[in-house]
Amino acid sequence: MKTTAIKKVSFYFILFSFVFLTSCTFNTKENDNQNKTATKTLKYGSQYSGKRGDKEMQKFRANRFGQFIHWGLYSIPAGEWKGKIYSGAAEWLPKMTNISRSEWDSLIYKFNPVKFNAKEWAAMAKKMGVKYVTITTKHHEGFCLWKSDYTDFDIETAPYKGDLIKEFVDAYTAEGLDVYFYYSILDWHHPDWRYDIKSKNDSIAFERYYQFAKNQLLELQRKFPEVKGFWFDGTWDQSWKKNGRYSYEIEMALKKANPGVIVNSRLRADDLGSRHFDSNGELMGDYQSGYERFLPEKKDTSVVKMDWEACMTIPVNQWGYHKDWTLSHVKSPNEIIEMLVKTVSLGGNFLLNFGPKSDGTFRDEEKVIAHEIGNWMDKNGYVIYNGDYAGLKNQDWGYYIKNTFNNSVYGVIVNKPIANQMRVELPKNKKLEGAVLEGKQLPIHFHDRLGYFVVLPEENFISPVVIKLEIADKKSKHNPEHI
Repeated sequence: MKTTAIKKVSFYFILFSFVFLTSCTFNTKENDNQNKTATKTLKYGSQYSGKRGDKEMQKFRANRFGQFIHWGLYSIPAGEWKGKIYSGAAEWLPKMTNISRSEWDSLIYKFNPVKFNAKEWAAMAKKMGVKYVTITTKHHEGFCLWKSDYTDFDIETAPYKGDLIKEFVDAYTAEGLDVYFYYSILDWHHPDWRYDIKSKNDSIAFERYYQFAKNQLLELQRKFPEVKGFWFDGTWDQSWKKNGRYSYEIEMALKKANPGVIVNSRLRADDLGSRHFDSNGELMGDYQSGYERFLPEKKDTSVVKMDWEACMTIPVNQWGYHKDWTLSHVKSPNEIIEMLVKTVSLGGNFLLNFGPKSDGTFRDEEKVIAHEIGNWMDKNGYVIYNGDYAGLKNQDWGYYIKNTFNNSVYGVIVNKPIANQMRVELPKNKKLEGAVLEGKQLPIHFHDRLGYFVVLPEENFISPVVIKLEIADKKSKHNPEHI
């Protein structure tokens, strides 16, 4: 009886397993078929796949290190309103305190940066080692730093008598630095801005706003033909996401006027409201700009398939000038350099933010940081410019960077091993023939299972150290370096 029962149980178990596995297989095939047909037809989605290969994009990619500048009326209260200091980002002060639009807009009559010296700004940026700059021409508050034909809420209405953006563009261009313009689609000042479209009147008003923004952007490109690209922001509201036509037409208009212009991914929303990436997962715009105040994980190599840029503050969360930096952690020069190195090691660009004061000067802390970074870049900038993903296995000591100009590979040490040995693991068909630090060859040991070990100097490193790795193809299976 027991044997019969066991046979029955075994039979039903096998039958159940067969049905279950068959069902799983069917469902898997069904899901695969669904995935194959899941591509959505989009009128306003991605316009191309892969990386742009034109000379303008190659230059952007080679530059790698840029300066971000947030400057506007928010630099006047600098995070303080009616005697109270707010810890949030200074440019968001009117929303944190419910300041009326008219009260905030009246700050225009106090904006007079008499100490602004564009040539000094450009010289500081050049010494810091950046190759390009992105400046806020119009932030969410709607105030325009250039003389615009489409609004009176611009620098021409302020007490300042100069042509601020023109001075800026001329100075940075003279230093050989590429200029990009930040432009906020979101506009707290403009009467036709809508956060959502809920009525016919909303739709009519927002169409007027769209034409206003499009006119301003084409005006910026026309007045400043030196501009290399546009960095868009403020595109998260439903009003913008509900109509992919807006962002598509603006990008196409800019590229028709200047085919080489570069546009970040924040501008775009597709037919279904997806941002940065369309509903089929394809990047919109020319590079991914979603990394704000954070970087990809070191092991996340998916980002190397696209162009991308990270924007980073020096305090944890301050863009525009805030009078009190003690409210949050302030990054040291070495922290920032490591972030720059990590970004480049994953094939990205790094945009470091500065928030000038309302008088047109930088705070002393920013000057010191710029100076220290500049010292490092003056010595090691060759590993950053034209830097890219090296395709080697990550190590705890730091990051690999491949230089696409000379095809060299570098190891940048940010965490010196206590044993003073830098492990290097290479593909089986490669060998490490040398490791050079400041012109001197370092000793190398090899183990057939663990890879190479570069013997480092005994002294402590006070900043990230660059070691050139001389990697070559193996000519035979035998290596005399075995121990």
